[in-house]
Amino acid sequence: MTSVPKPLKFLRPHYPDLQTLYDTWSASEDKSLFADILSVLAMTYSDTQPRGTLRYRLFSASMRPPSSPLSEPGSWGHEYVRHLAAELGEEYPIKMPGTIDDLKGLAAQCAKFFLGHNAEPDAVDLLEELEMVDRIAALVDENTYARVCAYMVRCVGLLPPPDDAAFLRTAHQIYIQFSKFPEALSLAIRLNDQELIQQDYNAPSNPLMKRQLAFLLARAQVPLEWLIPAGGADEEEVPSDLLECLSNSRLSTHFREFGKEVGVADPKSLEDVYKSHLENTRTGAAANVDSARGNLAGTFVNAFVNAGFGNDKLMVEAEEGNSWIYKNKEHGMLSAAASLGLSLLWDTDVGLSHVDKYTYSSEEYIKAGALLATGLLNTNVLTEADAALALLSEYVDNKSVPLRTSAIMGLGLAYAGSHREDLIYVLLPAVADESLSMEVASLSALALGFVFVGSANGEISSTILQTLMERDDKALSEKWGRFMVLGLAFLFIGRTEASDATMETLKVIEHPIAKQAQVIVEACSCAGTGDVLKVQAMLHYCGEHLDASKEKDAEDKDENKDENKDEKKEEPKDDTFQAFAVLGISLIAMGEDIGSDMSSRQLNHLMHYGDPIIRKTVPLALGLVSASNPQLPILDTLSKYSHDNDLQVALNAIFAMGLVGAGTNNARLAQMLRQLAGYYYKEPDCLFMVRIAQGLVHMGKGTIGINPFFSDRSIMSRTAVAGLLATLTAFTDAKAFVLDKYHWMLYFLVTAMYPRFLITLDENLNNAPVTVRVGQAVDVVGQAGKPRTISGFQTHQTPVRLGTTERAELATEEFIPFGHVLEGFVILQKNPGWEKEDTMQA
Repeated sequence: MTSVPKPLKFLRPHYPDLQTLYDTWSASEDKSLFADILSVLAMTYSDTQPRGTLRYRLFSASMRPPSSPLSEPGSWGHEYVRHLAAELGEEYPIKMPGTIDDLKGLAAQCAKFFLGHNAEPDAVDLLEELEMVDRIAALVDENTYARVCAYMVRCVGLLPPPDDAAFLRTAHQIYIQFSKFPEALSLAIRLNDQELIQQDYNAPSNPLMKRQLAFLLARAQVPLEWLIPAGGADEEEVPSDLLECLSNSRLSTHFREFGKEVGVADPKSLEDVYKSHLENTRTGAAANVDSARGNLAGTFVNAFVNAGFGNDKLMVEAEEGNSWIYKNKEHGMLSAAASLGLSLLWDTDVGLSHVDKYTYSSEEYIKAGALLATGLLNTNVLTEADAALALLSEYVDNKSVPLRTSAIMGLGLAYAGSHREDLIYVLLPAVADESLSMEVASLSALALGFVFVGSANGEISSTILQTLMERDDKALSEKWGRFMVLGLAFLFIGRTEASDATMETLKVIEHPIAKQAQVIVEACSCAGTGDVLKVQAMLHYCGEHLDASKEKDAEDKDENKDENKDEKKEEPKDDTFQAFAVLGISLIAMGEDIGSDMSSRQLNHLMHYGDPIIRKTVPLALGLVSASNPQLPILDTLSKYSHDNDLQVALNAIFAMGLVGAGTNNARLAQMLRQLAGYYYKEPDCLFMVRIAQGLVHMGKGTIGINPFFSDRSIMSRTAVAGLLATLTAFTDAKAFVLDKYHWMLYFLVTAMYPRFLITLDENLNNAPVTVRVGQAVDVVGQAGKPRTISGFQTHQTPVRLGTTERAELATEEFIPFGHVLEGFVILQKNPGWEKEDTMQA
């Protein structure tokens, strides 16, 4: 009652009499005012007579002659407007006096009042309830638009489709209205809308702003063809500096300079990573370990730790680089030669000359490794020479399987996310050719999935579906089938609406592989959306107990002894789809913090009650939901699982620890892994995995992360998600892939690897060191005033390294950044209004 005007407090007991009196009055302007007063009084009666405030307000509007306009709702106070808004939300779309248009008109008035009184979230919520959120673009001004957009963008993860896209489009429209191009472009990238991206990229006239947008597009790996139509007149006109920004061609140079600045340019040896003297192993015990397996682990650790610096001791700078390769067994040589690609990551010029000498090797595996290295080198970087395509395409039809698969995967990784049409003709025939082994066909499908990630390409998807229908059951039941369906799913990452036709087609296929495909396509198409209903669908898949149904079938057949003998020979039911369902939970929930926390809790339940296939996939799902983001609860959970009785669970938990700490140099995690190395000194498989995890934790000497979200964790990189998923799929049956001859699948992570730095550049794109504050990001959406966006900050000179949950801001106003988020490459311009003397006096 305190917010109701004084005279009206005394009218409350007379409210019923006033209502009766109102009904007897004839329509007039006075009656309209009377209705207004009753509308305000109804606030005190809302518990017994709901929606009276709104009803009398509409009566008042209907009686006003056009000549005298209605009083603004705001003139009766803020509390009244909030009451009215609440009742509007409840009422719509039930009929009341007046039409839907009256309700919408009233809502627009309320929203305008809210926007003028620092209640932007209330305005957005009201318009959303009346399904007219697009109207807010006309109501905002330069003081309110930023808060409105921030709130709308933050709501997206909590909305069901198609409302989520409507919110993004409205926020995008507002940003364009106020010429906020980087913000608008980041929303266009989230919408994956080719036309919008092209418009936003071409909108600014300032060449520096255009370069900043080019950096953002290169980070998101938006296909160049979307921006520069191939063969068009525009192709020649693109300035070389813009092309450099768009194609990431200076990434390697900047990264190495950054390494020098941060003091990590020197190569690290394996012992620097393992710190074996701190492990509490019994003396002489380590000698039993299979030395080839130890060398193989060393190959990966060396590659991940020195990734991108191009100066590791084992392969690049060692004159006896060859001798290290020969310390590995056959397929180990493949991974050893391919590790060059990781050490020389993004360095397309020098890298190719280093790798080239291995392509002439007489050893088939070394040659195959060199082909894979060529693909790894070119990941995330586009070159005019197109060397990867020229070198690898001639091996795609080679008779040798290692050479062929390495060339195919090399192309997939080199052109990940590029949507290059010419690669369809190179790779697609192998998918459809039934004379080829399932291995070659599946890896070709996977490579196409990498190249056309999120494109919903009809030609590729129909060919893969056709293959799934026509291949015989024996081929489809092979372990490689999962990679074929994964290639299909990659086409639909983040494309909620585009996968419906494919899902329907999959229902027709009778082989169990169709179920795997349905689960993973459904999960990929909702990746990062936080869609609760889809998470529930995944949990349903996990709830099916196939063992119970197997026993029941056996009982039914028990009547006939002969049949029972055949029964024993029958294949066990395929449960791979459950592994995909567990990964699907993380995949859908990882875009949004609350969803991620809830998914971790669900995964814990699955660990208690799930079948073996589910239990061994849970650690992988935890690794996916928190990649490069070592939160203590998740670390403790994984540490517990890493001592599980089931070695498969332990193995995957150790690898997941590597994923969670990838590129963070987390000291606590490094200590845990050293203890595990001592614990598993007699288990070669687990020890191998501990070494790989140690390599991941120190990835790029702590400067490269694999978290698929960037730009203040608002945009999801589809290629990064694809790389993580492909690696985790290899771990759904680690014995058959990573621990067998296919350890090179660990290199799938390369598409998710990206430096976690902030480098500030001047107008000529040269390094321009400035002072910045780096701290934990704080969510300030919907908070009053101008709260701090970071907490616990430290002040540094750029370039600086950023953690997954960290955010940077400029310490002074001397420069104006062109980027809206200080992350990656940011171009600065001198602030013309800034004077040093003022700050000195202050």
